[in-house]
Amino acid sequence: QVHLVESGGGLVQAGGSLRLSCAASGRAFSTYALGWFRQAQGKERDLVGSISWDSRSTYYLDSVKGRFTISRDNARRRMYLQMDGLSPEDTAVYYCAASSAVSSAGPHQASLYTYWGQGTQVTVSS
Repeated sequence: QVHLVESGGGLVQAGGSLRLSCAASGRAFSTYALGWFRQAQGKERDLVGSISWDSRSTYYLDSVKGRFTISRDNARRRMYLQMDGLSPEDTAVYYCAASSAVSSAGPHQASLYTYWGQGTQVTVSS
């Protein structure tokens, strides 16, 4: 069992930065692929990016490539999402997720992720 809690969301102006954190419990955390998803109001939940269990590979949604960076610290059971160059289109609830089905990074669909956090709101003003 893995319990996930996100933090770091908030209100930021366009062009600004935020760093989201995801704190995890559960010993199997270090073997799971992890992902950040986001869901804007009235839209589907989309994968923003994912990271392999060993941090050797990452995957990013095209629209965030070069602006967002995913990292993880297995010893501390943490995952991070550094978001730079934010735009109003990035406004959404951001969720961290862990997959017991895959250990690699990739455009995995949400159904492959077993554990989810409660989400943290990111709002970017123009």
